[in-house]
Amino acid sequence: MPSPSQPFDVERLAHDIRAGERTVLSRAITLIESKRADHRRTAAALTQALLPDTGKAVRVGITGAPGVGKSTMIDALGSMLTRQGRKVAVLAVDPSSRRTGGSILADKTRMANLANDDNAFIRPSPSSGTLGGVAARTRETMLLCEAAGYDVVLVETVGVGQSEIAVSDMTDFFLVLALPGAGDELQALKKGVVELADMIAVNKADGDNLQRAKLAAAEYGAALHILSPQSPNWSPPVVTCSALKGDGMAALWAHILDHRQRLTASGELAAHRGQQQVKWMWTMLEERLFAPLRTDRTLKAALPRIEADVAAGHLAPATAVEKIAELLGG
Repeated sequence: MPSPSQPFDVERLAHDIRAGERTVLSRAITLIESKRADHRRTAAALTQALLPDTGKAVRVGITGAPGVGKSTMIDALGSMLTRQGRKVAVLAVDPSSRRTGGSILADKTRMANLANDDNAFIRPSPSSGTLGGVAARTRETMLLCEAAGYDVVLVETVGVGQSEIAVSDMTDFFLVLALPGAGDELQALKKGVVELADMIAVNKADGDNLQRAKLAAAEYGAALHILSPQSPNWSPPVVTCSALKGDGMAALWAHILDHRQRLTASGELAAHRGQQQVKWMWTMLEERLFAPLRTDRTLKAALPRIEADVAAGHLAPATAVEKIAELLGG
């Protein structure tokens, strides 16, 4: 990273990213992840400069319970796409990585084919921060990858809770991976995640699991049938596949392209992306406004006392908010 006396040349960075320079792309993503005020300003200028070069990629979000085979699926699907001449970027949203050390780095070794593919780019999520901050920086990273010529962006959610919603809010198509034996898993799979799904793929549909996978697919299909579809132009399908064997990848991708074609024709995709951009703006603004709560020493020292007074009933929440706002300079 340049020192403060050697600022980034935004024009040069943008030129090199458009030329597909991987080293410069990695450097620019590191810039976006920086918390320094001058780096934030430069990152904003860079994304603004590259904005006309973005938006052409197919953006796919992928989620699923641990052990469902997300890494194997991404490796198989991504490798199929690079063989077809596409360039694939794999990003992660992992708000828990500060505690766990982040699983995507291990996933990089499990994505053996993509990790060694010149037409693929794998990037972990930032190593710390709130979900909103991590998601916002992943979105910015997605734009840089698109400007660098990556025409498929696969965004994996490796966290828990709201990370599925965050990934759904930055992608065009949300793929939920499931395991054979839907009985218990259907109960465990969060209703909210099923409602977000544009498709459910039952993975590991091979060998002795094949019949169980077909049964699971039928049960998931029945569950989806009860829910109102998110789009009048798309009914989420349920498919079976084996990422380990590479079976079903072509059919899976065909559904993604069909979804894109339908929503593009109806104008829904453009409207959806516009709404995402506005949500993104508010998420980044909230992150910026809340940053002093985590970084200002005076404020950090005062917050536990204010919280304790509110919990004990000595201080009304509204009064506490006024106190915090005063400390923030508002």
